[in-house]
Amino acid sequence: MNLELRHLRVVCAIAETGSVTKAASTLGLAQPALTAQLQRIERTLGGPLFERDRRGARPTALGELVLARARVLLPAMKGLQDEAARLAGAADAPRRYRFGGVNSPILGRLVHRLAAEQPQAQITMYASWSVDELAQLVVGGRLDFVLTGVCGDSNPSAEFGLSWREVSIDPVLVLLPETHPLADRDEVQLVDLRHEQWVAAPGDGCFGDCFAAACARAGFTPRKLYETDVRGCVDLVDAGEAVALCQATFRPPAGLVTRRLAGVPLRWRLMFGWHPDSPAARVAELVLRTAQAAYDDSLTPHPAYLAWLVANPEFGVRRSGAPGPVADANRVRTA
Repeated sequence: MNLELRHLRVVCAIAETGSVTKAASTLGLAQPALTAQLQRIERTLGGPLFERDRRGARPTALGELVLARARVLLPAMKGLQDEAARLAGAADAPRRYRFGGVNSPILGRLVHRLAAEQPQAQITMYASWSVDELAQLVVGGRLDFVLTGVCGDSNPSAEFGLSWREVSIDPVLVLLPETHPLADRDEVQLVDLRHEQWVAAPGDGCFGDCFAAACARAGFTPRKLYETDVRGCVDLVDAGEAVALCQATFRPPAGLVTRRLAGVPLRWRLMFGWHPDSPAARVAELVLRTAQAAYDDSLTPHPAYLAWLVANPEFGVRRSGAPGPVADANRVRTA
């Protein structure tokens, strides 16, 4: 039997878990199958790699040697595969756009604009609740761009080496039934919602530490927090079971309304990311501008919010010397 990378992964898994049984579970294999595979690996290498007893599996001297080499080879091979995937995509850029999104409010409009401007382009989308998963897919050459949100002035993790740029910044709104006692107000004090239960979709950057901190500043601790998909959030609010945080351009269904939180205690920044060494980096600025234009498109159904943006230019798309919400306000008024 020739030794392969998958065999080194088996050895590493056993060493990391300290047990053949646990390693089998981690690798998705049956324990007898993994034991038989380990025995074949040991015969190929000429001796036992682990001492096994009731306390688990511990590497022998030969096992330590193999592990030392595996811990160099496996990351090197992973890096080679990632680089090869990025290079393999070079011929497809900019004719191919692969987007990943976490609750992105503009992805549909962004795709619509790109498809109109480049009818021959291949555009695909992948949704995930985890920005780390999407970043890993970009690093591995399986996605080109990521759209995700972060709370306040925070930024996505720098762990994966992606370049990040801001598309827009918006206040976080609250979604209420139109029969709610506070629904007749233009703005709602966060403290006036202290007796409510809350719901949000996974991946919403403002529903974790930022939300708890904002409630603490308002002098209360939020009651029960539900977490479900967007449809589930809407259903819970519609049933009167909870109120929800939502993005400013969210269009509520009949029976529900969105209201600003007074003083803007929570802000949501839409971020656009890519890998600086990927072929997609050559068109990243162009796609970023298209994403900002897609955000402007999303304002059209929200004339009241657009008017608020005109009075609060620190929100929305913050361009240098370029038309912003005022131009869009004029467009909406004359539409």
